[in-house]
Amino acid sequence: MTTFTDFQGRQIRLTDERRQHILEHPEMTALEHELEQTLIEPEKVRRSQSDPSVILYYRYCKDTIVGEKWLCIVVKILINDAFILTVYLTNKLKSGESLR
Repeated sequence: MTTFTDFQGRQIRLTDERRQHILEHPEMTALEHELEQTLIEPEKVRRSQSDPSVILYYRYCKDTIVGEKWLCIVVKILINDAFILTVYLTNKLKSGESLR
């Protein structure tokens, strides 16, 4: 398990199982180093409209194997815990309350 600190000083866990799942996608393998940077210095942060305990951290990546995309890290925030649910590339940011 890996622990990251986000831009608000919050500790966020990435379990070995989630990391393995994320890295099964070839486009994500080259972006593993971007995870920490995206949490520390996200360009956009949105609260999920479907689950207010989920926060989406975005950072624009110009050099991915699928072209220019937004890297999105989906984090579940609980009272005493925060952990990454998934990570993916997207062309479009989800709508939701802007937190940054």
